[in-house]
Amino acid sequence: MQDYARSERGQQSSKIEDDEIDLLQLFGTLWRGKWIIILCAMIAVLVGGYYAYGVAVPKYSATTTLALQIRGSQIVDIESVMSGVSSDDASLNTEIEVIKSRKLGEQLVTRLSLTEDPEFNPTIDDGSVNFLELALSQWFDVDLAAGEKVTRELLDRWLGISLPADEALSERQVFDKTVDNVMEVITATLQRNTFVFSVSAKSTDPQKSVRMANTLAEIYIADQIAVKFEATENAVTWLSERVTDLEVELKTREDEIKELRAGSSLVTPESLAALNQQANDMSDRLVDLRALAQGAEARLGALQQLQASGDVDAMQATFSDPVLRRLYNDLASGGQQTRDLFDDRFSLLIQREANDTQRAVAQAVSLETSYENLQEEIALKTQDLVEVQQAEREVQATRVLYETFLARLKETTVQRGLQEADARVLSPSINGQYVEPRKSRILALSLILGGMIGVAIVLLQQFLHNGFRTAEDLERHTGISVMGQIPRIPISKRESLVPYLKSKPTSAASEAIRNLRTSVLLSNIDSPPKVIMSTSSIPGEGKTTQAISLATNFAGLGKSVLLIECDIRRRTFTRYFKNVPDGGIVTALARERPLNEIVFHDPELDVDVLMGEKSAVNAADLFSSDRFHEFIRNARNSYDIVLIDTPPVLVVPDARVIGQSVDAILYSVAWDRTAKGQIDEGIRQLATAKLKITGFVLSQIDPKGMARYGYGGRYSAYGAYAKYGKHYYDT
Repeated sequence: MQDYARSERGQQSSKIEDDEIDLLQLFGTLWRGKWIIILCAMIAVLVGGYYAYGVAVPKYSATTTLALQIRGSQIVDIESVMSGVSSDDASLNTEIEVIKSRKLGEQLVTRLSLTEDPEFNPTIDDGSVNFLELALSQWFDVDLAAGEKVTRELLDRWLGISLPADEALSERQVFDKTVDNVMEVITATLQRNTFVFSVSAKSTDPQKSVRMANTLAEIYIADQIAVKFEATENAVTWLSERVTDLEVELKTREDEIKELRAGSSLVTPESLAALNQQANDMSDRLVDLRALAQGAEARLGALQQLQASGDVDAMQATFSDPVLRRLYNDLASGGQQTRDLFDDRFSLLIQREANDTQRAVAQAVSLETSYENLQEEIALKTQDLVEVQQAEREVQATRVLYETFLARLKETTVQRGLQEADARVLSPSINGQYVEPRKSRILALSLILGGMIGVAIVLLQQFLHNGFRTAEDLERHTGISVMGQIPRIPISKRESLVPYLKSKPTSAASEAIRNLRTSVLLSNIDSPPKVIMSTSSIPGEGKTTQAISLATNFAGLGKSVLLIECDIRRRTFTRYFKNVPDGGIVTALARERPLNEIVFHDPELDVDVLMGEKSAVNAADLFSSDRFHEFIRNARNSYDIVLIDTPPVLVVPDARVIGQSVDAILYSVAWDRTAKGQIDEGIRQLATAKLKITGFVLSQIDPKGMARYGYGGRYSAYGAYAKYGKHYYDT
């Protein structure tokens, strides 16, 4: 379990490191995949070069330069019909859109008969066949000469898919498509801070581009003149109609004034002012008369009250009448007759006052009536004068408008046929310039794109890679040391292993086995392991080759070695050893025969070998028996080294059972093949049996693969020897 926990810590550390981007590791990955990147870049450059030099159709561009003459415009001004372009950005951009308009495009197509040009008319077959169509036609025997399309023919012949036939286009549809294609190659730009336009056309023929650019400029200028001529005609028509309407309106208003003056008394502002002055004077007299009448009425009332009081003194003092005064003086001596005469005289005077008062009131009433009549007359005359003056003003305004429009009509009529375009050609196009394909740019972009694809492939390989290529990767993932790195032994069959080890003592594989042997012996200096188990996750990872090679190396140290085949299901030892005796591990555990008759000594390896043997009993039960543990104890006492080749950990439980009796466990991991999940599961299963892996062995390393991935000898223990070892031993 400690081994499994250590592996878990190693995996967690690996995950933490994976979360961080190591630029050096990224650069190393790209450097190891440099040949893939270079290959992708070269392929992309070749494809780009083929497209640029063999497939892409050369295009030529021609440019015509136009200058705009800017004038201001006014309403009802002759300039408004002679020039329609202002200097603001919106107007200039509008002219750009006019040049690129479909209206001018249709005129260009018609004038140059571009509907007969296969470059712009998609319905015309120019007879050209690209490389892909030619290759497919030859490979699949498709008749291109008969006008058959490759895609349609292949789908119909090889896949049984019949595409519906293309519907025939009408003449208008063909014309519209041609116009669309032509407008795609037309560009118009405004040079900054100027009123200069550049009109460009692009096609496969330089002279065609020149004709298109110059013709479009001519059409644009002619369109400006036509628009102005149309504007002039519209202005003349509108002004004529407006002048006629104004003339009729002016006549009508003048007649209305005559009717107004005929229907009312002749009135002038001066006569109206005299009437107003007369009214003012009458108003003043009316005020005086009203005051006089009111005073007379008051005096009459006071006299009547005085008469009623009978106060002769006051009555005599009121009037300065001599008769009344004489009668007043005679009152004292005259008696009643004198008093009656006094009263009669006073009454007569009062009657006179009453007559005067009545006459004053009547005058005031009469003057007030005259004043009111005068006011009504003034109001009527004022209204008539206002209506006449309003009508005269309207007539004057209509007359001014009529005269203005009449003058403009005459000016506009004179200008017919004198229109000039607002634009003029500064520099007509002469020669078409080559513009595409831009071969150097295509090659550069192809190189960049190919390199990016190569980088993506390398990074994708690295991301999808699930095996181990270096001991550092294996140790980082598991947290367990790697005790050996064994290269792939260059043999074609298992029978050649033993002869190879004996004949190639200085090979990279032999030196790697020696390094592994040394690591095993030094794994526990105080108590070196004697019973060593060789296992792996799945079959084919080199555990048997590792066990046999280690046995040979231990024997080379003069040690007595027993090699036991416990993979009794596959029993691959028979492929490595010949002339083996009958019986094996099962017979030895059953004690049916003496051990010296079952174990044989191989003279080439100088080791004792106990072969595997088919058993009727389950292998796991067999290796769990006390006899097996006792057999291992006896072998430990009889031999210096006991090497046990066990079945893979993930296939059967035999390795976990056998591991209870060993001193060291060597776990083989196939280079760049064993998955990380398999390693994790193998460690977990051994940990459940409380078994600790002594060390991993990275086996079947491919030197060419290491070099291809960019590792080389720098990451392998045998790499230095591969370069210098043979010379060292030979010396």
